[in-house]
Amino acid sequence: MEPIRVLAINPGSTSTKIGVFDDEKAILVETLRHDPDEIAKFNDLFEQYPFRKQVILDTLDREGMNLTRLDAVVARGGLLRPIPGGTYEVNGPMLDDLRSGEYGMHASNLGAVIAHEIATQLNIPSFIVDPVVVDEMEPIAKISGMPAIERRSIFHALNQKAVARRVAKQNGTSYEQVNYIVAHMGGGITVGVHAKGRVIDVNNGLHGDGPFSPERAGSIPVGDLVSLCFSGKYFASEIMRMIVGRGGLMGYLGTTDAREVEERIAQGDEKAKSVYEAMAYQVAKEIGSCAAVLKGKVDGIILTGGLAYGKSFTQMIQERVEWIAPVHLVPGENELQALVEGALRVVRGEETAKNYPPVAEKVGVTHG
Repeated sequence: MEPIRVLAINPGSTSTKIGVFDDEKAILVETLRHDPDEIAKFNDLFEQYPFRKQVILDTLDREGMNLTRLDAVVARGGLLRPIPGGTYEVNGPMLDDLRSGEYGMHASNLGAVIAHEIATQLNIPSFIVDPVVVDEMEPIAKISGMPAIERRSIFHALNQKAVARRVAKQNGTSYEQVNYIVAHMGGGITVGVHAKGRVIDVNNGLHGDGPFSPERAGSIPVGDLVSLCFSGKYFASEIMRMIVGRGGLMGYLGTTDAREVEERIAQGDEKAKSVYEAMAYQVAKEIGSCAAVLKGKVDGIILTGGLAYGKSFTQMIQERVEWIAPVHLVPGENELQALVEGALRVVRGEETAKNYPPVAEKVGVTHG
């Protein structure tokens, strides 16, 4: 039997990552970089999609990829209404919400549109998997302490769920049978409580709570922030920039590159050392609070994302949390692989594709 061939598409602001996989094996991975001047010619995001789609098709043609051999197309999900995790088949309501920008406009909104157009022409299914808007939080976790503000689920859902599934499989069990704490550590840091297949609590990694990161401030003293906001020294945009973009390592050390920070520490930079240790300390503290959510019933802790490549950084975290549960290192963020794994589960009939909006389950698509 021939392997299932899937095209994965992950649009970013100035690039589009694509991959062609035979089952779980990548046979083509490309990062298609778009000239910023070319992108600037378009008046809005959705004027870009014919251009981006054609770049993808031209690349596949140049690499000798026969489109008729594809069994499915999968894309990174964009900014949609809050939905449970899983693999969703692209449909009309999803495309409408992505195009309208009702829930936000981001380059990832283009993914499902491009995937759907390519798949429709080939009469094959198109999917998205675990977008950043995945919301499985328990009601108690959403109560912030201020009625005007509700805690929100915005996190690295795609990678968190993918690595949790992999670690569970490696340990001879399934994602739906275990309790994991997963820390995705990249430009932003999110730590999720995975309770038998659902992320029941997680910090808002965009501009909310949690550990500070290479470019984000994370949780900060609220009273002092209010004073800063009304000091008359800053515009609202400047405050937001201090929270997202110039917070964390960037704010203290002028860089978001953890490798540079480690080099500075090796050269005796005490400030770099204390800030780097503080970031690890805050990640460990967040993991500890997640263990309380699970009442101590934790089967494993997973450290993932780009920062998980740093041996000294992960060691500092591990020393503080390994008493809770075994620690698993899964460095990096292989989003294309995660997208394909989600599509394969549906195409193989291992689970059903979810319907958007999630009011009813759809019948799984099987591979003929």
